[in-house]
Amino acid sequence: MIKQFVPQEMCLHCKGCCRFATQDSVWQLHLLEEEQKKIGDKIRLLSKVGGDGFLCSCLDERSNKCTIYESRPFECRLYPFVINRRSDQVFLAIDLNCPFAQGKLHSPQFKEYLKYLVDFLESPLALEILKNNPQVIQPYDEVFDLAELRIHSK
Repeated sequence: MIKQFVPQEMCLHCKGCCRFATQDSVWQLHLLEEEQKKIGDKIRLLSKVGGDGFLCSCLDERSNKCTIYESRPFECRLYPFVINRRSDQVFLAIDLNCPFAQGKLHSPQFKEYLKYLVDFLESPLALEILKNNPQVIQPYDEVFDLAELRIHSK
């Protein structure tokens, strides 16, 4: 559905995604309705060994691989980009805690991908998905807003 921005080999070496400080973190996964029907409660947050935070239940911590990578949810495919709500506006934003994204922020590759992603998110198909799934539009702190999206949720 969405072309991946961060190369998979980069993700396998990073230990940032799929880990959460609190169980009610805004960063926890928000499934689309169709994903909820398919995946259900297979994805949940589990306490890390030692009790220092939480992990996505689909993350194999030893290999740092997602056990459902080929069928991973929309938000996982989108990351390090997020759909950010600020009052009554919606933005495509990026989590600069992703080292790859931070390093590419001013590159031609990033600008090209940003255009692709905005075009995709404003396509009729994506707009319908987002309108029907307002749970994926969250108020994120500490992200960098990139572009305002023309999305009007239910």
